[in-house]
Amino acid sequence: MFENIIEFISHKDYVEQKEDYPRPIKINIPDWYKKLEHGTLDQKRLTIKGCMPFLDTLTSGYSLQLPQDIQIQHNVWNEDLKEFDSFYAVGDLFEQMIRSKGLNLNFKKADVHGTQQLEGSPYVEKNKNLPFYKIMNPWIIKTPPGYSCLFLPPMNNSDDRFSIIPGIVDTDKFTNEINFPIIINGDKYKTLKTILKKGLPYVQIIPFKRESWKMKISGEKTEPFVKRKLLYMTKIIHIYKDKFWSKKSWK
Repeated sequence: MFENIIEFISHKDYVEQKEDYPRPIKINIPDWYKKLEHGTLDQKRLTIKGCMPFLDTLTSGYSLQLPQDIQIQHNVWNEDLKEFDSFYAVGDLFEQMIRSKGLNLNFKKADVHGTQQLEGSPYVEKNKNLPFYKIMNPWIIKTPPGYSCLFLPPMNNSDDRFSIIPGIVDTDKFTNEINFPIIINGDKYKTLKTILKKGLPYVQIIPFKRESWKMKISGEKTEPFVKRKLLYMTKIIHIYKDKFWSKKSWK
């Protein structure tokens, strides 16, 4: 039987460490969601635990984990009232060794995107008008012919300090590592001193088949409209799950 396979490729020395592998994102379902009760006939006890579209956001696709600790000091001012902005990962002693293996990781001097690249977007103000840090990713991502990947912050489970800028890559053709510019959450943190820990899930990957679509707008007469609505009147809860939802498999 044919299986859709998404492949993650890196240097063998890195793979052999068996740490921070990409994995099905369903492994990262948050504890607060697990603790919720299922909906009951008591409307006051209905929770999002019974909403399958929400569950699909938590379980669809794969996640990337941070491959290293990253120390951030964002929009920080020193005693001379000079701005001190830093994104610090591996130290000088390790940089030469890592570069010699061709591993795509962050070093002491951060790779950044200037604000002019997103001029006019709300991202610039949210990021306190500072350059956008970039997280380097050690994995090449490969999909079957005709398939691309959507990359976005983990849906309904993202870190409150930062998020990647979403994008779509034709991963059946692109054969290099994909790196991720990030936005610091300046709406919550005027300044931010923190360490992003190795192993933190920070990217959700959803493979999809590239297809062309055409939009159509239609009106509908009352009879079929009402007939379809009757489907929702036979059950009080779990109507979508029982009648419309399709189970997905991400391994």
